[in-house]
Amino acid sequence: MDHHEHHSHSNQGEHDHDKHAGHSPDMFKQKFWLSFFLTLPVLYFSQTIQDLLGYKAITFTGSEYIPAIFGIFIFFYGGLVFLKSAKTELASRKPGMMTLISLAISVAFVYSSLITLNIVDGMDFWWELASLVTIMLLGHWLEMASVMNAQGALNELAKLLPDEAERIIKDGTEKVAVSELEVGDIVLVRPGAQIPVDGTVIKGESKVNESMLTGESKPVDKSKDDNLAAGTVNGSGSLTMKVTKVGNDTALAGIMRLVSDAQSSKSKTQLLADQAAAYLFYIALGAAFVTAIGWSAAGESSGYVLERVVTVLIIACPHALGLAIPLVTAISTSKAASAGVIVRERSALELSRNVDVVLFDKTGTLTTGEQGVVDIITDNEEELLAIAAGIENDSEHPIARAIIAKAEDKKIKPKLAKNFSALEGRGAKASIGKDTYSIGGPQLLKEKKVSLNKDLLTATEKAHKNGQTVVYVLKEKEVFGSIMITDIIRPESKSAVASLQNAGKKVAIVTGDSEGVAKWVASELHIDEYHAEVLPENKAAVVKQLQSDGSKVAFVGDGVNDAPALTTADVGIAIGAGTDVAIESAGIVLASSNPQGVAKIINLSKATYRKMQQNLVWATGYNVIAIPLAAGALAGVGFVLSPAIGAVLMSLSTIIVAFNAQLLRTKEV
Repeated sequence: MDHHEHHSHSNQGEHDHDKHAGHSPDMFKQKFWLSFFLTLPVLYFSQTIQDLLGYKAITFTGSEYIPAIFGIFIFFYGGLVFLKSAKTELASRKPGMMTLISLAISVAFVYSSLITLNIVDGMDFWWELASLVTIMLLGHWLEMASVMNAQGALNELAKLLPDEAERIIKDGTEKVAVSELEVGDIVLVRPGAQIPVDGTVIKGESKVNESMLTGESKPVDKSKDDNLAAGTVNGSGSLTMKVTKVGNDTALAGIMRLVSDAQSSKSKTQLLADQAAAYLFYIALGAAFVTAIGWSAAGESSGYVLERVVTVLIIACPHALGLAIPLVTAISTSKAASAGVIVRERSALELSRNVDVVLFDKTGTLTTGEQGVVDIITDNEEELLAIAAGIENDSEHPIARAIIAKAEDKKIKPKLAKNFSALEGRGAKASIGKDTYSIGGPQLLKEKKVSLNKDLLTATEKAHKNGQTVVYVLKEKEVFGSIMITDIIRPESKSAVASLQNAGKKVAIVTGDSEGVAKWVASELHIDEYHAEVLPENKAAVVKQLQSDGSKVAFVGDGVNDAPALTTADVGIAIGAGTDVAIESAGIVLASSNPQGVAKIINLSKATYRKMQQNLVWATGYNVIAIPLAAGALAGVGFVLSPAIGAVLMSLSTIIVAFNAQLLRTKEV
């Protein structure tokens, strides 16, 4: 499997006049590094920086032209990409970040050129132009590379994927390249090895660490018929697996693609940053106009007026604003990925913090979707399970599997049953020792004309009310006991629901199951609202009903028939090994089937949004103060912000924004 094939950004240009159409993170990376290294001599030889820091640069023939020569190169090499994007913004009459950057660098370029050519007097801005282009290239590289950051853990994992696998052949095993494996091959996975491709266990038992895919730290038990995912790590047992998916079809490759897709979606705060840039563009033009008129009226020389206007226009361009959102995005997406939360649409992560109602599709999310024993009524539980498991030992029926699983769980050995025969539609019977035992539901009782004692009758009524299946074990014509079976509630569901409720979210259930089942699951999980017997096509209608009072709804589902509801909801969350259709329809995908991930999403959403807001305030706050000072608002008291001090403040603002974004890493998800 080619570990680099998921980094393509061919879809990058598909959305609304995307400012990065046709660009790639690598392009910005190259431009940034070259511009960065060329900016260092520009700064060193710049007279303004020398005056500011109080040093004297070495001089040689033509050294005074280094800032100009390198500055011109940086303008065309690094700045042109912003000018082209600004042209697109202006053509669509939506000035934004690109227009603001372009305005500042163009003004700096023209003004500095005039000074270098001795056409006007004053201090040039080559150093400012160079540092501005370099920082903006960094911001855009980070923004586009946030995908790579999100894939950090996944890429590391892909690198660790074994190059070779042990394929089982007639006379033993052979080592083959993983890329040569085909669907249907049988592979041996030794203890401690990484699983090379997706497949199912056909022999052996082990625990597998799936944390890199699901964020779930506890190793998962694997035995016959269980699924294995490429990149996960086998424990101490040996497993024989049948290959089901290879290359680009594996779960790992799919997750990498999802993370890549996430980058092409803009978050609302990113749009807010663009909006802020648009306002700053108009403010800068307005401030420059007022500055020109004000200083001209005050009788200043045209050279001084021009310097003031240029300072205002350059200072208006926010270095920090260019980094405010991309940095937070990069960190939050990578934090999410390492917690098993794959963000497909950044706006979905952002909206999550405002969700009022979390609607779970019951089966496969709050419950496992598998039948399990929830209660046993008898005088001798061990004996009853040993008999029931003995009769059902070879049956593949879900109820039989549930009984056998319960016996295994309690380490009860099934009794040896002979003369097994299925009772069509009623159950089964077999001989154990000298006695004949039968197992089945109410039909079996009717047929044998057996009545229940008071305890069994009460328990049966309660089970039916809860929508549970009841099977009875009979010894000849005597009821030995009853077993209640239903869809098992996930062990994590209770705390998942509680944490959402504690966060002030309303939790509701929707299910196609009977009223009884829905009511029982809801009461077990302390959920007040449930919608039972809902046909798959009507799930979206339930979402709309919950939205009717203005509530924001997150829908959590895992199946094909959940796609319309996932799309209708404000936030669609596909859980676990959801189907491709569900994943395509969801804004967020939980790699594990653990519903606790929903609370993680909301926490991360709140933390991310807070950081973005703080960064926007820092970034734009600087400009709001600096523009009037540069224009000369305090000239009356003898203070006019010099371009050099303005630049220092601007750098400080950028450092604060970058540091603040890093603090997100320390947040617990």
